[in-house]
Amino acid sequence: MPQPDLERIRTALATVNDPEIRRPITELEMVESVDIADDGAVTVTVLLTVAGCPLKDTITREVTEAVGKVAGVSSVNVTLGVMSPEQRDELKTKLRGGGAQREIPFAKPGSLTRVFAIASGKGGVGKSSVTANLAASMAADGLSVGVIDADIYGFSIPSMLGVTRAPTRVDDMILPTLAHGVKVISIGMFVPSNQPVVWRGPMLHRALQQFLTDVFWGDLDVLLLDLPPGTGDIAISVAQLLPAAELLVVTTPQGAAADVAERAGAMAVQTHQKLVGVIENMSWMEMPDGSRVEVFGAGGGQTVSVNLTRTIGAQVPLLGQIPLDMTVREGSDSGQPAVLSAPDSPGAVALRSVAKQLGRRTRGLAGRSLGLTPA
Repeated sequence: MPQPDLERIRTALATVNDPEIRRPITELEMVESVDIADDGAVTVTVLLTVAGCPLKDTITREVTEAVGKVAGVSSVNVTLGVMSPEQRDELKTKLRGGGAQREIPFAKPGSLTRVFAIASGKGGVGKSSVTANLAASMAADGLSVGVIDADIYGFSIPSMLGVTRAPTRVDDMILPTLAHGVKVISIGMFVPSNQPVVWRGPMLHRALQQFLTDVFWGDLDVLLLDLPPGTGDIAISVAQLLPAAELLVVTTPQGAAADVAERAGAMAVQTHQKLVGVIENMSWMEMPDGSRVEVFGAGGGQTVSVNLTRTIGAQVPLLGQIPLDMTVREGSDSGQPAVLSAPDSPGAVALRSVAKQLGRRTRGLAGRSLGLTPA
């Protein structure tokens, strides 16, 4: 049997992505050496970004599988090492595109990432479950999606998306955890279970800023922010840090909830943000005989849409009505969003419809360089 070709082995290694950074390990300079013995045995030394990398077994398995398919390879041995501080600095510079370390990529004029800040006037309207399901649905449709759990006091996104481990830190860079194809970051990943976060406004602003600057998000199509209810510190910080973010208001059909939701949406006038639409959650309960029971009344979402259209002076559509659905609640409790675990359920169908509407939206040319120079 002919001895395996080194270039073919390197080509095979280029198909292996770091499971957290989602780029080839060869591009990230993680492959330190490849040794080929006379009998076709191949030893690959891979440098992990940090000692004790939680996904080292995944890297070992995928490297073994990729190299094992190369003609002439009789066996594969993967040796794991750890990057030096200098190598990690080079990696961080590469990931940040050689730019400044403390910048928000989504706030740059050339950013093509669509940023949706999901807001509500009051708590308990299902804003977080809507966020989790929209993110999972978009990712399932092939989009690169990130979620920031910006509800610092009432974080719930990690449990709703089934996140079971903490993010990996590469010095001062944080690699978000991946769940159902969605990159996720939350303060809940950094504090013990059920420990309250007791912070004032400046601390909240700093936490959000770190989620935007210190986390390596990569090239996202969509970034969703699950905001706390109301128009407090975080909502103001989002407007300052992400002026191009578009607001999405979640309400229930109940009149009292709709009134409060209007205030959250009307904030867009003061912050000069675009209001993309309204989602009415818990719209009705579908009964076995096909009838509907409007548990929380009717018309709240449409009322918010009409009144915000009048206030903003631009169309604010009602993007969808999400029925009360046990599968949505069960999916949120189990960490398996209903759009994935029960895609044909009434709630999941409505949520997937909203996700497709948002996923089809494109950014305009405002603020982008057209690459033109004067003649």
